[in-house]
Amino acid sequence: MIDQFKCGNCTGSICVQGCSRHADKLNTYDWLADLPDNAEASDIVEVQFKPPRKGYYINVNKIPLEKGDVVAVEGNPGHDVGTVTMTGRLVSLQLKKANLKPGTELKKIYRKARQADLDKYEEAKKREHETMIESRQIALHLGLQMKIGDVEYQGDGNKAIFYYIADERVDFRQLIKVLADRFHVRIEMKQIGARQEAGRIGGIGPCGRELCCATWMTNFSSVSTAAARFQDLSLNPQKLAGQCAKLKCCMNYEVDQYMEALKQLPSREISLHTQDAEYFFFKADILRHLLTYSTDKKFLAGEQTITARRAFEIIQMNREGKKPASLLEEGKDPEPTSLDLLDQENINRFDSQNAKRKKKKKHRGGGGEVPQDGSRPSSRKGTPKRNGGND
Repeated sequence: MIDQFKCGNCTGSICVQGCSRHADKLNTYDWLADLPDNAEASDIVEVQFKPPRKGYYINVNKIPLEKGDVVAVEGNPGHDVGTVTMTGRLVSLQLKKANLKPGTELKKIYRKARQADLDKYEEAKKREHETMIESRQIALHLGLQMKIGDVEYQGDGNKAIFYYIADERVDFRQLIKVLADRFHVRIEMKQIGARQEAGRIGGIGPCGRELCCATWMTNFSSVSTAAARFQDLSLNPQKLAGQCAKLKCCMNYEVDQYMEALKQLPSREISLHTQDAEYFFFKADILRHLLTYSTDKKFLAGEQTITARRAFEIIQMNREGKKPASLLEEGKDPEPTSLDLLDQENINRFDSQNAKRKKKKKHRGGGGEVPQDGSRPSSRKGTPKRNGGND
């Protein structure tokens, strides 16, 4: 009985009407969909086209709509075909998120999509990839420093939006004329950034999950190398850059926690003095509040790993003119040193392990050769054979 309420996009057993009928990029969940008269609370409906493009339209004809319905909306010119992603009270919050002012004139919803509308829509979508490839060749022939990353046809096939990226300003007036003569549609050029292009194309990140820009991110904040420094990440451009060739957006996710944790650690410029030597800061495990000190400034020598609390205690003792016997607290064992992960990439480690195993087998077998008949050699040495018998 519960199976009829299950939805492919839900993690629970029972799903409300707020879940969409199919998984989509930048999908929204209408948690007010079960409330009575929610759909009639607002005439504005959120409609999604080719992800991540969305628009907001007025339901002037009071058509009963639910999330997942395919509708025909007013285009420029003609009509477009999209999927309803939200209705009711939450649409007003989405309007604020999209920075649409209350007095903005919105277009209309004509009807639910008919079979003829869907046929034109499918026919137009099949032309998008070929149009993108050919438009790239045309732009290259005209010598324009730009890259056309995606093409989106309107639902009726009378208009095409060309999404492109460019480092500098491009004069594409001649390109629009050539494209209009070639494809016989109305042309609209829309410039996007490298992150928006990666979101439209999609892909899998090094974390094994789908790209954030292709699933839920709509606003892209700037990412600087300071976020990598706060988290003690390696300043390697190949590791810090994402598929868009920009710094990874996920570097901003935990930087606030690291900045708060750094406030609870002593300054890295302060050295610690003991009765035997002077220790300099070498590295830190920020979230665990562990500090590693070395007796040399340039390389790791005589390392000692202590807690941040112990480091503050030694700093206070040095200010008072006292020097402890060692960095470690009395009665406590030193922290275990971390393993070098680079050893795991050494291919010779297999040879060393195999050599050890061969030595063990040779030592156990006594160093003798194995007979061809498969019998094991006798472990007794100097034992006379029986008369008239075989061993």
